Amino acid sequence: MKPTARENTLFGMGNPLLDISAVVDKDFLDKFGLKPNDQILAEDKHKALFDEIVKRNKVEYHAGGSTQNSVKIAQWMIQKPHKVATFFGCIGADNFGEILKKKAEECHVDAHYYEQNEEPTGTCAACITGDNRSLVANLAAANCYKKEKHLDLDSNWELVKKAKVYYIAGFFLTVSPESILKVAKHASDNNKIFCMNLSAPFISQFFKEPLMKVMPYVDILFGNETEAATFAKELGFETDDIAEIAKKTQNLPKDNTKRQRVVVFTQGKDDTVATVGEKVTMFPVLDIDQNDIVDTNGAGDAFVGGFLSALVQEHALEECIRAGHYAANVIIRRVGCTFPEKPDFH
Repeated sequence: MKPTARENTLFGMGNPLLDISAVVDKDFLDKFGLKPNDQILAEDKHKALFDEIVKRNKVEYHAGGSTQNSVKIAQWMIQKPHKVATFFGCIGADNFGEILKKKAEECHVDAHYYEQNEEPTGTCAACITGDNRSLVANLAAANCYKKEKHLDLDSNWELVKKAKVYYIAGFFLTVSPESILKVAKHASDNNKIFCMNLSAPFISQFFKEPLMKVMPYVDILFGNETEAATFAKELGFETDDIAEIAKKTQNLPKDNTKRQRVVVFTQGKDDTVATVGEKVTMFPVLDIDQNDIVDTNGAGDAFVGGFLSALVQEHALEECIRAGHYAANVIIRRVGCTFPEKPDFH
């Protein structure tokens, strides 16, 4: 029998965002200068959007942000026990913060937020028009995470020490690289598994230095084909062959030599590429009718969540990838990063 997961086995840290989704009209998009299908960070001209979308429309709230999405999907895949996943991040002491806490609790994630008064809780508005959704993220409080005010506190650090698997999306490099390094070194020193995600091309381009400081501690690196290509370019790999990029990434310097680095690159509907020992292997994704695809936005986070759910139960790499493919396949059939009550994964 494989070990079942126990409480706080999986640790995630990142930018918690309250996802607010609503069906809007074209006038709403025009008013805020939004494209029907886009992902942007909120500028000053978008600040009023968040209140207005809530006032004008029937909205749905979800606990969001890349890392939080992944750990909540891992928890959903595992089902019982609850609170297998711990999550750290920064929110505001406000109404949206209270809703976010409630939503995380509904997903049975053990969220311990650092609450502060300087900035409001981060939000991501999904403005839906027909089959399109325009995402506007306002990181706000998520940017205010402080290592010494939260991660370093004994009660919080105890939760970090309880975990066996750690996952932090690359987005958090823009907020608190020192927090990431502290967690990554702990994992490496104790032969636990530290996972990271390239997250977006801009991370490799503009946050290459903090990314490369963490890389020696990364046991499993995730990314998609676009992120992998940008990473390769920034590091001067001089190849656009995805298998070759995976191999070169695997061979970057590594602190804990007891574990060989695993690199996993997804490519949308094309095969997932992963390093298995010395080889690079292709894993076909599950077939899906294009008409059944509702929204591919949460697919990457979902893949990681599925993967982590199998990883904390100490399954083999192939099984972790299979679980990742399953979770992504479920998520892309639905709007936003949402899921049915129970998984149907065997």
